[in-house]
This record gives sequence, C-alpha cells and structure tokens, in this order.
Amino acid sequence: MAEVVSPVPGAGRRELGEVGRARGPPVADPGAPLSPQGEIIEGCRLPVLRRNQDNEDEWPLAEILSVKDISGRKLFYVHYIDFNKRLDEWVTHERLDLKKIQFPKKEAKTPTKNGLPGSRPGSPEREVKRKVEVVSPATPVPNETAPASVFPQNGSARRAVAAQPGRKRKSNCLGTDEDSQDSSDGIPSAPRMTGSLVSDRSHDDIVTRMKNIECIELGRHRLKPWYFSPYPQELTTLPVLYLCEFCLKYGRSLKCLQRHLTKCDLRHPPGNEIYRKGTISFFEIDGRKNKSYSQNLCLLAKCFLDHKTLYYDTDPFLFYVMTEYDCKGFHIVGYFSKEKESTEDYNVACILTLPPYQRRGYGKLLIEFSYELSKVEGKTGTPEKPLSDLGLLSYRSYWSQTILEILMGLKSESGERPQITINEISEITSIKKEDVISTLQYLNLINYYKGQYILTLSEDIVDGHERAMLKRLLRIDSKCLHFTPKDWSKRGKW
Repeated sequence: MAEVVSPVPGAGRRELGEVGRARGPPVADPGAPLSPQGEIIEGCRLPVLRRNQDNEDEWPLAEILSVKDISGRKLFYVHYIDFNKRLDEWVTHERLDLKKIQFPKKEAKTPTKNGLPGSRPGSPEREVKRKVEVVSPATPVPNETAPASVFPQNGSARRAVAAQPGRKRKSNCLGTDEDSQDSSDGIPSAPRMTGSLVSDRSHDDIVTRMKNIECIELGRHRLKPWYFSPYPQELTTLPVLYLCEFCLKYGRSLKCLQRHLTKCDLRHPPGNEIYRKGTISFFEIDGRKNKSYSQNLCLLAKCFLDHKTLYYDTDPFLFYVMTEYDCKGFHIVGYFSKEKESTEDYNVACILTLPPYQRRGYGKLLIEFSYELSKVEGKTGTPEKPLSDLGLLSYRSYWSQTILEILMGLKSESGERPQITINEISEITSIKKEDVISTLQYLNLINYYKGQYILTLSEDIVDGHERAMLKRLLRIDSKCLHFTPKDWSKRGKW
C-alpha cells in the first residue's frame, strides 16, 4: 500500500568478518554442550549479532527456524523477534550468543484446530494472539451530513473548518512490512479472507516463513527478495533467478534469459495503455486475458509482500502496471491490482513499488492513480486490508495530503468561516468516509467545541503540509487518463 517507501532492508550490513563484537555479549564456547543431543535445534531462541541501520552492533533475540550444513559448516536461519520477516537471514555459529540460549519447551501432542498435531517443536513462551482493538472517539460522533457552526480553538489555530465526522470506527491489526504491527483506524475489524490477496496467517508453516529465492535479476536491477514466493522448487537453489522484465517469465540462467529475449517481442506489459505523461505510463491488464503475465507478476510481487497470499486464479482481477519509458522499452516500476467486482468498495487489492524505485514518490503516484480511476467510475474506494506497514504509511500520507489540500483550498463566503462535511470531502476525493474520518483523527484535527465539531489547522500542520507538497513532484494528470469503466456485473465480459 504495500506506496508504496523505504530502503531495502539489510542495506549497509557487512559480512560476518566485518561485524565487531566489542559492544555485544560474549559468545559461548562453540564446543560447549547445547542440548541433550549436543546441537542447536529448530525453535531455540537466543541473541544473535546483527548490524542495525545506524551501522551499530546489536544483539536482538532471534528464533532458529532452520539449520543446514554446507561443506561441514553449519548455518542457521534466524527470525529476529519483534522484527519484520524481511530481515530474516542465514547466520554462522559465531554470531550466536549461546550463553543465553532458550530451548523449545516440550509440548504434549495435542491436536490443533484442524485436528492435526504441530509440525515442529514450539518456541519458548510462544503464543499466537489475534487482537482487535476498538478505538472510539473521545466524544460522540454526529451524522456525516449534519450542519455545524465553526468556532476558533485557542490562539494557535491558523484556520478552522467546520466538519461533521461520521460514526464510531473500529480498527484491526494490520500486517507489517517493516518492523512493527500497526493498527489502522476506520477499517473493519474482520477483513474478508477471500479474493486474491488476504493471507490467512494461521496456515503459515516453516516453509513459507523462510525466504526461498536468493536473488532476482530484473532488467538492469538485482533484487533481494524479502519473503517467500512459491516459485518452482528447482529454482530455489539457484544463486540468481533471471526474469524477463517485459513478460516476467523466469529462467534458470543468463543464457536462458538471453535465448528468451531473442524470441520475446514484448517491450511493454500486455494490455491497454490508459495513461501516459512524460516517461510514466500505466497499462491495464485483464487477469483472464493475460493469465500468464498476471501469474508471473503475482509471483514477483509475493517476494516483497508478506501479508498477501497468491492465487493462480487471476480471472477476477485487473492489474494496473506503472512503467518508466526509455529507448529500450517500458520498464516496470510497480503495480496495483483490483477486483473487477468488489462488494466492499475496494479499489486496490494489492499494491507494490519495486525496491529500486521506492522513496521516489512512485508509491503515492500509484495510490493517486487508483483514486483517479474511482473518480471516473463515480465511486469511493478503499484499499483491501490488511495493509503492510509500508502501505499503511503511504496511504496515511496520501490521505493526509489530499484532505489537507481540500481544507486549505476552501474559501469563506460572506465573511463566515468555511464549512464542509465528511461526505463532501469523500465525494471530492473518492476516499471512503471511514478513511477520511480516521485520517482527520490521526492528524488530531477534529475538536469538540460548544457542542459542535470543528477542524483546526495549526501552523505546524500547515507548514508541514506545504513542505511535503513541495517535495511531491510526481502527480497524476487526469487529462492524460484515457479510461472507460466496464460493467463487470455481466459475467460474460470476463
């Protein structure tokens, strides 16, 4: 979402030999007995040496997910507790603090929900909890369309706008793509677990918890996958997986790729080009008509999206691929997908900016384009939940900037302070009412004054918004969009 953004995790980390241990705890004697069997086993927890983003050594607690032996040297696949899975990695024995090792507790073989015993030893004190927080406003919330008067609040308010927020909202736990699990306001507490992109975390196993692709070469970029993706098993042992950047077909070697390029006549994604401005283009791809491309796109995207699941049935989905043009062709930058028919007003099912293009404004451009499509369709929309943390940050930033742009552009009539309703903001922006309300509350703009709600824009908020908009150079030009919505309720059109 997820626009969506952050540097590639792991950047700046050095090889083991370069990582100092002066600031960390002493490492136990490698020959010391570790368990009754004399070895570290899956499920153990212990501090592991890693280098953080500030290039400093740290010893976070990690869980051993797998152990392998290469030429007599043991490697351990570790997941850092309370860190995002994309930081998981293979480490050597020297980076383990064996003095603080915690062995998995022996658990009685009890059936799980499905009536099947667990597949591996349980981790110490490990519990799976699902939390759903209910966040309610501090004061009662009136109807979205009720009129309201405006009063200034304190002396620091630069501008006050009347608003009529909507009903109480709930928030559910969102998936993370970074280092934490965020909750988002204004979204259903029980997101639907169907469609293409919601992953049921209860079915995670040891295989899907581990990255299985070492490196992907896509055009002029080499990408380090963050998560598991179900590429064919025989490809997971390769040092590099080669992808054609135009049709996204994968090959075992550079020679296979070169041979494929002599036959592949694509220089852009299949489908219709519905937007072009400068070097930026968007292509609309039907998951039914271009099944092979859509499936390959899902496989690539899964390498960087943890909380989405992969379905090979791409028929019910449209894919909008953003590209950057040069003399060699149209190079994929990112994409989002959406259901042809959504009963819950989802205008995005899955959204991704590829790592080489992150933190350059492309994520917000994808989000803005999805709402431009919603405007043409005459609908309000919202992204499918859960969002990754990167997606959540991008969406909150986009919602904030878009809503503040509307509020700051209001002009007073007859000397009175401007008034606007939540419904009006939603209609202008195509942002769903619940997302408008949650954003206003996230920005702490809503204030209750003498029985009415007002929106106060402080100097700090206005100045921060103006600085952010100066940096936002990439915008969607609606005049360059050539898009005609289809009535997908007639299933014959699929």
